[in-house]
Amino acid sequence: MTTGAHLGERVVADVSQLRLNPLTGRWVTVATDRSARPADFAARTAAVESGPTRPCPFCLGNEDATLPATETYGPEGSWLVRVVPNLYPAFSGDDALTVEHLGPVFTQARASGAHEVFVLTPKHEGSWADLDDSHAGLVMAALRDRLEEHARHPNIRYSQAIVNHGREAGASLSHPHGQLLGMPFVPGELAEEIAGFTRFGEACLLCTTIEAEIDAGHRIVEATDRIVVLAPFWSGSPFEMLVLPTQHEPHLAHADPRDLAAAGRALRDVLVRLRRTVGDVAYNVVFHTAPHHQRDTDYHWHIHLVPRITSVAGFEQGTGVLINIVAPELAAQALAATD
Repeated sequence: MTTGAHLGERVVADVSQLRLNPLTGRWVTVATDRSARPADFAARTAAVESGPTRPCPFCLGNEDATLPATETYGPEGSWLVRVVPNLYPAFSGDDALTVEHLGPVFTQARASGAHEVFVLTPKHEGSWADLDDSHAGLVMAALRDRLEEHARHPNIRYSQAIVNHGREAGASLSHPHGQLLGMPFVPGELAEEIAGFTRFGEACLLCTTIEAEIDAGHRIVEATDRIVVLAPFWSGSPFEMLVLPTQHEPHLAHADPRDLAAAGRALRDVLVRLRRTVGDVAYNVVFHTAPHHQRDTDYHWHIHLVPRITSVAGFEQGTGVLINIVAPELAAQALAATD
């Protein structure tokens, strides 16, 4: 019975394994004896749909249903990508983070910052998987521009970009869109990842991951000279993927424009692979970049793609230990076979 392997070996254990996520320092469980077939996963539930009494605020021609655009991208008189302030922001205002202690366990602060929506396309149907090459690159360029703008505000320490697809992933509207939330603190997930890079030592954790995974070969989903997409060894959920630029750069906003365009295309391509493999399932895309004002850092910007095709139950809630019922080796094999 095998529970470990050299880098080049293809191994799927016949017993559950604990695998350490070096980015967060958390253990995950790969329980391959509970694995399901791709067809066993449920398709996403559509988010709230518009109708005659509720027109979609993100569709072309309904621009008056949102606040005035912060940025628009596209030909004169039209738009392909549109950035608007969120009508119900989680973070707003330019105040510095000021903590108030109201009692022994009551601490609060104003949620200052920024909260924007970037509408991926004027088309109501589809997703990032349906963008063409230039359009996927344009979305990445828009994200870069907004991150650069957030970085000009001294009280925004970190900005989190996300794309939620499907109600199970948190989407409230079906029209393809993402969100960018600028906040006055560095959130715990990022702090854990930064600590992971520090623990790893002098070499970059993700540069090393790219080299090791290319050497191993059996968790690679796609690879070019600029971008590697893999199902990480420590995947905590079925068909989880990492989109990794091969060029080391802490800040997404400072990345080579060619790398940003390549990342947009690679994300599109693997979302197509995901749809062909397990169907139109819900997912979250999470962009991780170094905090705005942090310069001396070994961090490496990257993108998490997390399909929401299994539920988080009591054990995961109580322990923070995820159980993955599809080994990443099998997931990568299925995804790579969809050419």
